[in-house]
Amino acid sequence: MTDDADQRHGDSWDERIAAFWKVADDERPDAMWAALDVLLAERPTADAAAAFERASLHDMLGEEHAAIPLYQAAMDGGLDAERQGYATIQLASSLRNVGRLDEERALLESVRSDDSLGAAARSFLALTLHDLGQSGEALRLVLTDHAPHVPLYGRALAEYAALLPGDQ
Repeated sequence: MTDDADQRHGDSWDERIAAFWKVADDERPDAMWAALDVLLAERPTADAAAAFERASLHDMLGEEHAAIPLYQAAMDGGLDAERQGYATIQLASSLRNVGRLDEERALLESVRSDDSLGAAARSFLALTLHDLGQSGEALRLVLTDHAPHVPLYGRALAEYAALLPGDQ
């Protein structure tokens, strides 16, 4: 069953948010904020999902410093599992972009490898490891993840990855 606001707009709030992101354009920030503000006005004050969507637009517009506290508030505020995963990856990326690499690393290492976003987390972690001067570890992580998808040479790639020297 839908609530009155959903009936009035014809789609659920989540469907309208998804439609917003399909046309999101970082070349039109004022228009994007205006459209998002209309959608966010439908949510309660301090709503975790609204904080996440606001953080995401700041992030898209290259405003990572504004996005970070909103992602953190959203994650602490009880996001649904799907948005929680996205927020983790997006917060980590924002932390990397502002040079908070140790925080990003800790956040990404907390994502379980069997999580649906585990591969994304490990890819961003590889970037962070590289930024931290641990390129051997970064390459090992990427090759280890990639090896199972290389039918003829996957085993060799995995073995070479294991032989990479550790970074100091």
